[in-house]
Amino acid sequence: MNEAVNKAWGELAALPRPRLAELFAADANRLASLSNRLDIPGGSILFDWSKTHLDAAHIGLFEQLAWACDFAGKRAALLSGEKVNVTEQRAAEHTAQRGTGAPESVALAQAFHARMHMLVDAIHRGLLGEIKHLIHIGIGGSALGPALAIDALARDGALVDVHVVSNIDGCALEAAFERCDPAKTLIAVASKTFTTIETMTNAKSALDWLAEGGVADSFGRVIALTASPDKAVEWGVDETRVLPFSESVGGRYSLWSSIGFPVALALGWAEFAELLEGAEVMDKHFAGTDGAANLALRAAFADQLYTRLRGCQTRASFAYDERLKLLPSYLQQLEMESNGKSVTADGQPVSGPTAPITWGGVGTDAQHAVFQLLHQGTNIVPVDFIAAIAPGDDLDPAHHRILLMNCFAQGAALMAGKQSDDPARAYPGDRPSATILLDELTPAALGAVIAFHEHRTFANAVLMGINPFDQFGVELGKQIANAIDAGGVSFDASTDALLKAAGLA
Repeated sequence: MNEAVNKAWGELAALPRPRLAELFAADANRLASLSNRLDIPGGSILFDWSKTHLDAAHIGLFEQLAWACDFAGKRAALLSGEKVNVTEQRAAEHTAQRGTGAPESVALAQAFHARMHMLVDAIHRGLLGEIKHLIHIGIGGSALGPALAIDALARDGALVDVHVVSNIDGCALEAAFERCDPAKTLIAVASKTFTTIETMTNAKSALDWLAEGGVADSFGRVIALTASPDKAVEWGVDETRVLPFSESVGGRYSLWSSIGFPVALALGWAEFAELLEGAEVMDKHFAGTDGAANLALRAAFADQLYTRLRGCQTRASFAYDERLKLLPSYLQQLEMESNGKSVTADGQPVSGPTAPITWGGVGTDAQHAVFQLLHQGTNIVPVDFIAAIAPGDDLDPAHHRILLMNCFAQGAALMAGKQSDDPARAYPGDRPSATILLDELTPAALGAVIAFHEHRTFANAVLMGINPFDQFGVELGKQIANAIDAGGVSFDASTDALLKAAGLA
């Protein structure tokens, strides 16, 4: 860590800690400076970070820290397609899928999208027969992104009924089988390497199910979504049914690539294109805005304030919209797999905490479950709220009015607290939150929100000096599972006993 970085962290740690109420009282322009709108196709999104403990002093020093960490240079390297994933010597070109990146990478992404568009259009026009169902098989980013987008945007009806299956537990796959007619079902196999054991095992069982259901050519019903097209063809998929994407697109950043096929199939190509367009708007903002005016970088400033300077070990995200119930799970992988590291990009031990534990749920359900701890517990948990002004239902407007009132009330209550002579009824207050308020939950809005969190994750990584694009931490357990499968290996006494009890040894 260079001297300028150390100096910035030292000065940040020495800053006073006024309460949120004091920050509002001292700065009449606080709301205007920390609450901004981003215009997107068909509306806008409000990002309100005013109920965090960021103030002018913190922002000034965090901007110095960003300069000392060469944030601008690392951002330019990311967006131009340089090999920012230093441990694997790869670029991270998810933004190229949306139109921002090296010209040759953008052109390749557009070509892959055109190939996917033709297949989606052919299916919708019935050229592959009557298709009513798609079972999408993947895991991690190959499943979380499509599941989120489809659940959020296809509740009014899908052009093709999509079931996303990720778990190797056969119960998950059987549940999809029960809802589908094999004579009218396609199988999408989503795997970057086309070797992921959970995905390929589920895919084999899906082929067996098709055959048992009377489908003569089960491989003819398979669409492969992969960065290894040769392996998909070798496995048995017709090359005309292979939708490639670039090796430089990481799994948890892959929704925008051919991994988005089930989204386009469920919603239609126009809606998928709008999802990309919303993300591109956020990309352009991220690329062209400096300092705390950059929404993602500002959010990272607040994240670092709480994680590194105030010792907060978790951050919560609560969607006050049933359609976004899968967003916290999506963010868990994005943030914890990216930034859950203990060494810097050059392999040295980190000098402070890295990613907090990301968790969350749906309001108002969560208010009756976990908000007790948020308001009165001993753990300080920064909270993000996300909601939409326009309702997603056609019921009595009272439903949405109560939903939004509760969302805004929670943020106000966390900040203000309430004194009481009865300690059990006292609320300490001064607990931070941020709010993302959409005009309406559209494909463009969802695309912009997801891209915002991608860039927020990257900005945090730069400030911590780590590489957010590798994920070696997921490998060791897989290696041990393979060793168990091979047999002849002894482990600790507890593991050996568990294997014996389960009949695996």
